[in-house]
Amino acid sequence: FSLSLENELTWDDSDWGSWENPDGKEDGEEEEQQSAPWLQDCVLSLSPCSDLLVIAREHKATFLSAKWRTEEGGQEEMTLTVTWSGTLSADEGSSTGRPDWTCVVVGFSSGYVRFYTESGVLLLAQLLHEDPVLQLKCRTYEIPRHPGVTEQHEELSILYPAALVTIDGFSLFQSLRACRNQVARAAAAGSDVIQPPPLAYKKWGLQDMDKITDHSSIGITTLSVFDQMKNASMLGGFHASVKGSPPAMSQYITVGGGPYTGFYYAIEGSSQPLLSHVALAVASKLTSALFSAASGWLGWKSKNEEESVQKQKPKVEPATALPVRFGLPDSRRHGESICLSPCNTMAGVTDDFGRVTLLDVARGIAIRMWKGYRDAQLGWVQVSEARGERDLATSPSMPRRHAQFLVIYAPRRGILEVWGTQHGPRVGAFTVGKHCRLLYAGHRLMGVNSVTSQGWQIHTQQVCLFDPVNGALRAVTIPFHLALSDKKSERAKDMHLLRRLTTLLRSREVDVLLDIKHPAIKKQALESLLSNKNAPVSCLTNVTRALLASLKEQDPEAVDESLLQFCSSQLKLLQLYTDVQLLLLLSIQPSFSGIEEDLARVGPVLQRYTEMNSRPCVSFAQDSSGPLPVRTFLSQLEWVNGELRVIKQPDADWTQLGSFLFWGCLSGQSPLQRVCETLQESGISPQQLLSLLLSGWLNKEKDVLKYPDAVSHLGTLLSTLSSMKGAVDESWDGQSVSPWWQQVRTACVQSESSAAALLAALVAHRVAKNSITRLAESKVCLWGEEWECVSMELEQWVVCIKQLEDVLALQTLLCLPSPQGSTGGAVTRCSVKTLLESGRGGVADCVSKLIFRQGMSPDVLRDILQRRGENEPVEQQLQQGKEEKLEGNHFFKLCVCSLLESVCQRFPNSLSPDVLFAHCSWENVVQWNKDPEVKTINNHKEVATAYFFYALLSGVSAMMWQTFIVKRFSAAAFLMEKVGKAPKDRLCRRDVGMGDAAMRSFLGSSVQLLQALMEADSAVEEVSAPDVCVEEVWGGAEGPVSIVELALDQRSVHYPLVQHHCVLASLLHAAMTFSLRLKPLSLFDSKGKNAFFRDLSSIQLLPSGDMDHSLVAVRQEFLMNVLTGWVKVLAESEENGVKHSSTEDMWPSVCMELSSILQVNTDILRRHLVCELYNQGLDLRAEEVMMEVQDKDVLGSQLLVLTGQRLASSLLHSQSQTKPNMELLARLPPTLCTWLKAMDPSELRCPSVPLSQSSRLINKVIEMLPENHGQYSLALHLLEAVDSLHEEP
Repeated sequence: FSLSLENELTWDDSDWGSWENPDGKEDGEEEEQQSAPWLQDCVLSLSPCSDLLVIAREHKATFLSAKWRTEEGGQEEMTLTVTWSGTLSADEGSSTGRPDWTCVVVGFSSGYVRFYTESGVLLLAQLLHEDPVLQLKCRTYEIPRHPGVTEQHEELSILYPAALVTIDGFSLFQSLRACRNQVARAAAAGSDVIQPPPLAYKKWGLQDMDKITDHSSIGITTLSVFDQMKNASMLGGFHASVKGSPPAMSQYITVGGGPYTGFYYAIEGSSQPLLSHVALAVASKLTSALFSAASGWLGWKSKNEEESVQKQKPKVEPATALPVRFGLPDSRRHGESICLSPCNTMAGVTDDFGRVTLLDVARGIAIRMWKGYRDAQLGWVQVSEARGERDLATSPSMPRRHAQFLVIYAPRRGILEVWGTQHGPRVGAFTVGKHCRLLYAGHRLMGVNSVTSQGWQIHTQQVCLFDPVNGALRAVTIPFHLALSDKKSERAKDMHLLRRLTTLLRSREVDVLLDIKHPAIKKQALESLLSNKNAPVSCLTNVTRALLASLKEQDPEAVDESLLQFCSSQLKLLQLYTDVQLLLLLSIQPSFSGIEEDLARVGPVLQRYTEMNSRPCVSFAQDSSGPLPVRTFLSQLEWVNGELRVIKQPDADWTQLGSFLFWGCLSGQSPLQRVCETLQESGISPQQLLSLLLSGWLNKEKDVLKYPDAVSHLGTLLSTLSSMKGAVDESWDGQSVSPWWQQVRTACVQSESSAAALLAALVAHRVAKNSITRLAESKVCLWGEEWECVSMELEQWVVCIKQLEDVLALQTLLCLPSPQGSTGGAVTRCSVKTLLESGRGGVADCVSKLIFRQGMSPDVLRDILQRRGENEPVEQQLQQGKEEKLEGNHFFKLCVCSLLESVCQRFPNSLSPDVLFAHCSWENVVQWNKDPEVKTINNHKEVATAYFFYALLSGVSAMMWQTFIVKRFSAAAFLMEKVGKAPKDRLCRRDVGMGDAAMRSFLGSSVQLLQALMEADSAVEEVSAPDVCVEEVWGGAEGPVSIVELALDQRSVHYPLVQHHCVLASLLHAAMTFSLRLKPLSLFDSKGKNAFFRDLSSIQLLPSGDMDHSLVAVRQEFLMNVLTGWVKVLAESEENGVKHSSTEDMWPSVCMELSSILQVNTDILRRHLVCELYNQGLDLRAEEVMMEVQDKDVLGSQLLVLTGQRLASSLLHSQSQTKPNMELLARLPPTLCTWLKAMDPSELRCPSVPLSQSSRLINKVIEMLPENHGQYSLALHLLEAVDSLHEEP
């Protein structure tokens, strides 16, 4: 696997201890969206000194060593860098060793245990058992805390599935030291192999447990006389004999299953130590391994060598059986890991039930249990009480108190908790990531005994939390006072902080720094002091000067050269910082002239840009521009081979340093010449000074625009810097491009501060022109003839300034605020570089986003593009609007139109009407696709009329259909086919991703899009395709292909297939509009169904010939239902007095068009529409449609029935039947009376129709029916009855 070059090891305990509210979030946290990182599958091990981290996975391993550094915030941190990376087959890793070197022990699945140096060199290898290695744990020397405590010996314990091997620490240490010395000799001179002493180990066969997953070696214990008698009685019965003195025993605790926890006791002397010869490699092989380790990979043996090693497989000694003494039986619980406390009195055990159990090691009982910690990781922190001078004077022999804290990391909840033991409260809880790893070595340095430990402090065991997301390794540090009382005790905390403060106040930093002997530590202390954000510069200067003086007074041969150079360079930097600060005085600056005309030309655009960027904005106190801290200044400069260089930093750091050096000059507050002389004497190259000047200028645009004289000061600074030695190449003749001025142009074209970049370019252009003019005049004087000043450099400046002017106008437009409540994203920032890299459609893309954000209609945009260049200048229109004091909204619209027109004039090709409309259409669909509920697709017919090139319209429409529309469109069709009717809102949101109202609008837009696509395909051959071109100064644009180019490259669509989809879209739209029952795909045969949702440019087999009559009948019924629904909506709107829109009146024509395509008789639909209109009481609209009906006889018969229903409603079913009505009914012919009684007026949706309309209707019926018609006489009788009824008062 691969690892990044740097992983941060951050020692950040500033937020430790939530004193008032330690109970943070624990339960109910949402699961993180990110997937588990690959580091969760790795084996991680941290050295006791936290200076080496080993990461192993499958067949590879990486060793990372720590390096101190100081970050920007003044906090000391460590950075992990790759020390060695090689191929391993490790199952588990652990690390031990002395402070000067670290040994990495790796257990293999083959049973081998191999020892490596921190550079990946194999020291020795042992095969002690032929099962996979499960765990490696080390026990190191502990200083006895009380008299009488048994002194523990060092050992390395190796756990196998059914065996435990313990290697004596002293024997192991001697062998490792001998092997390391052999490696050094082999690498230096290839000396003879020295046989190291053999390893002494014991091998126990652990019995009476079903499965073992982890273990802990407690060490040698001696029972009390009472415990000895109790054990003898339990094991031997009543007649058991007891020895005179309790025997010494080695105690081991294992966790797993059956029992859950097992306690083993091995009596000293019951098994003799086994001796194993160390398998050393030959010196030549060690040398080759060293060379391959230096290259980064460890080369293993070849196949033949591996076979020879297998033949010489060492002898594996049998294990001594060791039965379990007792355990904690729990048949369902299985232990996962055990973590022993530093004092060997307690151990934490995790299990598969999500519990953490605290064991009393001596008594073998569980004394505490926590639940809710599945997959928990444990660690221990032992804190010693700090002792003051008074304590040492009164009771120097009294031992210090120690406190034990159990650290539990719960990855499922992402919480790190700290608990006091044995029954203490929770003293801290922190929310961390869910994929972290808790690293706890569990041992100290090896090779220490009671003699060598005198006079120096043994490194404390640390618990670290590694976060694989950001690579941070944080150490857990706990104050001792948290163990004194509960977490609410404020007095304990205050006393702890007071003691710490007193210790710091008594110390003198300078004396402490001078008393340090080791050069590396002294350099680290000076670096820590220089990075202190609260130390004044005078104090830092005095301390550095004192340290430098003390070094110079020492013997030159004994002084560390790197420390001396570091002190000298830091002192020079401090002096430079002081000199620049002292130059912040008011002074008169020389003037710079020659750019007045250029400023007057760009003045109106600059003024408008300033107004657009002067709106209030949020700022933070920590971001306020104050004096540059000295620690930041020192961190950004370094001395390299006697030359002062600026370290490559992020843009913000360069801006801060550039402002510190030059802003005083630019604002007229510092003597410019003296500042430049000071910087030149410091040794900074002119190129880096130029970069700092431009960075400070370009990133302080708002401040630059506030100072009118800043432009002239910038010109003077550029002239001074360009005259420095090494700035402009002496061989430059003006006819080639100068690297110096190219650096200025590069900074300007990359900057998003358009106004500041344009001003810097104008000033630099004038300075360069003056320089070229002087160069030309010198040549004229030298050669004595006329010289024409034509320079490639000036041509480059002309192009650059033109580009910056265009970008300034574009950025002014893009800075327009969005209307209240609109959406569309934040303001777009652009530069010359971004426009060049965005391709030929970059400008149109930016403008289309602004047009969408402003909600500008296609008509307004078309008017702006048509009158481009014909109206008054922009500033005159805006000035006139200010004088007339127009309404705010109207004035803002005028401002938008004027700025847009100005930008279109600057980009006539990039913003041509067709190009701009294409990008606007595309942007509209893109924004709609992000949120179909809020945004709607514009009327595509209205947009389509703005196109002149139909090839472009066809390509854009096809791309929109294929990219955004067809997926949702097919989902809507399948959903309606499934439910058989217009779906409800919930189903629409689930399957289509929008509500029912939004889906109705979407289907209507789909119909318009497909219709526009058919129209464009029909007319595409009439007009040739346009040429995609840009302006001359923007001809170097390279980047992604523009929307226009993609649209023109689209294949032509297949017209019948588009029409086929348009029919389906119309059916879906009608069903959603009138809430009709419909299975849309069932209206088509198998050919029609298979052709749906295919690529519109493909040739599909479409339905042809006469359709099945049953299918036509279903289509006819649906279209008749559409017309009925439309008539109902029409009647409701007229009843409510709502005016009809043109889109609502289009449904009859849509149905007639569909009927011709779907092979439905159009005349039947028209007759049905006429009857529905009369049925609804809309007689006038019915008479309009009646004129188009072909079969008048059938229509007359249908209307005759409708007239009878109206008359029957008036005569027979009226609530108040009058006497004249009854008399009229009696006078009617029997045949007519019987016919009227057979009528059902309940079928009329509007029964109360005026008799005049009914009389007019029966007259129309008589006109349509021929005299020989069977119902002609009935119609005449009806006419007489209606007229008689109409004549009654």
